[in-house]
Amino acid sequence: MVRLVRSGPSILHVCCWNSACARASSQLELRMSRVCGGSELSLGELPMDRWMGHLPGALWDVPLDQVAIPGSHNAITYCLDMNDRSPVDLTQPDMLQKLDKYMKPLIRPFVYKWAITQECTIKQQLDCGVRYCDLRIAHRPNDSSTDLFFYHGVYTTLTVETVLLEIREWLDAHPKEVVILSFSHFLGLSQELHMRLITTIRNIFTSKLCPKTEVLTLRNLWASGRSVIVSYEHNIASCHGDLWPHIPYWWANKCKAEALIEAFEHRKKYGRPGGFFVTGINLTEDLKYICTHPTESLKDLVVSTYPTLLSWVKEQTPGSTVGSLNIIAGDFVTESRFVPTVVTLNEKLLKWSS
Repeated sequence: MVRLVRSGPSILHVCCWNSACARASSQLELRMSRVCGGSELSLGELPMDRWMGHLPGALWDVPLDQVAIPGSHNAITYCLDMNDRSPVDLTQPDMLQKLDKYMKPLIRPFVYKWAITQECTIKQQLDCGVRYCDLRIAHRPNDSSTDLFFYHGVYTTLTVETVLLEIREWLDAHPKEVVILSFSHFLGLSQELHMRLITTIRNIFTSKLCPKTEVLTLRNLWASGRSVIVSYEHNIASCHGDLWPHIPYWWANKCKAEALIEAFEHRKKYGRPGGFFVTGINLTEDLKYICTHPTESLKDLVVSTYPTLLSWVKEQTPGSTVGSLNIIAGDFVTESRFVPTVVTLNEKLLKWSS
């Protein structure tokens, strides 16, 4: 019996595949020409995994701190330790820590429901268009190792090094995308652990790290091959040329969308900070809200309020003027077209430049 062995795709399959790729490429070129030509196509229809690389040339020289950039609030909470191995983090109220210690089976489900702010992995968030990541770093108590983790309510299962390696791998596959990593809310880190973390950041991102400079644009970043801006909320940052100072984060501390919007509208009247800054449309639930909504979760709250919040986002303007916004960060960033809504704001910059 003669057996036919196919070592690769047939000529027909190759031709079909090439034809499909050509059609996809032509469609993208047509879409881009329509964007640049000022037609009705929105920047929100760009491929979100590569939206920076596909922006019209008129935006390549706009300082990045004047561009509308989607961000992820508490980006690494999709891997919180669900096996009860992790204690409640030390920033939580003493009462909650005691209740968790003696009534863990009862308390933990509530903690998880309100501590998880993102369900998608870091690569999935980057694929959906997120370019700012809020990273909260901790060393777990009573841990003899030097491993660092993320935290929000409880600690994560993934280490900081593991996640940073995933980001590096993603950036290697997306050379025209720029990511802002904000390291903050350090918990339990000694000076030695800070130095270990900085060394880890440098070893992973190497020449991709962007040194502190006055103006950053896509064009000059692409020319230099740099694609990672690291903000570090600690005074040690002033001693290192590749660590940017802490990026201000506007936090309204409200659990209702209308109250959050009112707070930000009031704040906008006093002007935007210089350089990068974040407007966090993440809602904050208090103990009263949690107790009066025992069957709900943070995701329920976020999804129910996104229509109101995104309607407000659509009215915002990037740029350098009073009342303009820069990075806009939220929870559950893959929900409700949050990212395309923020990216689309950059059309307003195109209108000014035309």
